[in-house]
Order: sequence, then C-alpha cells, then structure tokens
Amino acid sequence: QVQLVESGGGLVQAGGSLRLSCAASGRTFSYMGWFRQAPGKEREYVAAINWNSGNTYHAASMKGRFTISKDGAKYTVYLQMNSLKPEDTAIYYCAAGRKLSIVSYAEPREFEYWGQGTQVTVSP
Repeated sequence: QVQLVESGGGLVQAGGSLRLSCAASGRTFSYMGWFRQAPGKEREYVAAINWNSGNTYHAASMKGRFTISKDGAKYTVYLQMNSLKPEDTAIYYCAAGRKLSIVSYAEPREFEYWGQGTQVTVSP
C-alpha cells in the first residue's frame, strides 16, 4: 500500500520558516513533488525532485524562498520554506510519480500518488 505522509505544517508569522516533510512508503518512485492549494484557488505547483538524479525544480514564483530536497535513506522529501508570506497560506500536498516520460513536473496529472495534505498558515 502506497503512503505519502506529510508533516511539518502549522501557523507561522510572516517572515518565518517552516520545513515540510513527506515520508513515502509502499513502492519506489521516479520523482516527487510539492503542490499547494489555497481556498478558492486551483492546485499550484511548488517544486519537484527527480529521485534518481537528484535534480530539483522550483516554481519561478517561489524560487529562492522554497527549496526541495530528499533523504534517500529515509525515503523522505522535504520542502524548506523561508521568508513566508500570508499568500503562502494553503494546504500543501506531497505527490509522487513513476512515469518514464512526463510533460512537466508542474502538471498535477503527472503525479499518480498524493498525500493527505498539511495546512500552512502564515499570519501577517
């Protein structure tokens, strides 16, 4: 049974930092990523990482503030979020995929497995 379990969300003041974790189990994946969804908005791509190469990819709007990384031994992906803003408030989802060929890591449909999400709230 595939499981993606996120943790690390919470309430933080603007300018603060949080680190989200996503522990994967059940099977191996070729790539993993983070998306977020704010109330009334569509799911938004945040970052992705190729598990084998370690190459990372970040949404342009969040590059420099958010950093994705992995711990292969723990099969865990992290999202370090710095200089948080109120507009970063959203549910953050971990996702994973096994496709051999994809169009873009920014497309939610390329990810076959999803976690339950973790709430991040940034106060002004």
